[in-house]
Amino acid sequence: MFAVIINFKAYREGSGERALKLAKAVEEVSKKTDFYLAVAPNYLDVGYIIKETSLDVFAQHVDAVSYGSHTGRITPEMLKERGLKGSLINHSERRLKLADIEFIVSKLRELNLVSVICTNNTPTTAAAAALNPNYVAVEPPELIGSGIPVSKAEPEIVENSVKAAKSVNEKVKVLCGAGISKYEDIAAAMDLGAEGVLLASGVVKASDPKRALEELVGLR
Repeated sequence: MFAVIINFKAYREGSGERALKLAKAVEEVSKKTDFYLAVAPNYLDVGYIIKETSLDVFAQHVDAVSYGSHTGRITPEMLKERGLKGSLINHSERRLKLADIEFIVSKLRELNLVSVICTNNTPTTAAAAALNPNYVAVEPPELIGSGIPVSKAEPEIVENSVKAAKSVNEKVKVLCGAGISKYEDIAAAMDLGAEGVLLASGVVKASDPKRALEELVGLR
């Protein structure tokens, strides 16, 4: 099933009551499509989105620590207890050291949670796949939030990343991100071998997020 994970980031449009409204719009669309839709809101909003919707909810980030004296940190175990599905890891706006990525992926696997490692090019995608996450999401940083889809601007990165990841780990699923906002972007991603997309502003900052998402998944 082709995956669409929507990262709310720290956008005003995806915070507080607006986050819940947005999540409910995503839920409505999810009932009308065969695409797998999931959301990654900020930590303060995950609780009521989990409570008020049936969506899978991902954390935007998790720290490479377990329970202990780690002020301000979020542990993988906390995600499990709060009912989250999994977490994004190493987003371009929250880079991590390799050892920390490996720790988090291993811990999430142990907890039966889903890991999504974000990468920025083909070599790092291959390296990430070797850690055996559920997903790797390749996103060239220069295209994030640009409105220019990676599947068109730099299709070779997506295609080569899929090949590199599968050569290392056949089970890992490859997502692409950065600039995804239209169904034609998703179609292009599919043609390049991607099994999903990770996106943010194309839906979260749209004047009508529900309509934008419907158009994105081909319902309009």
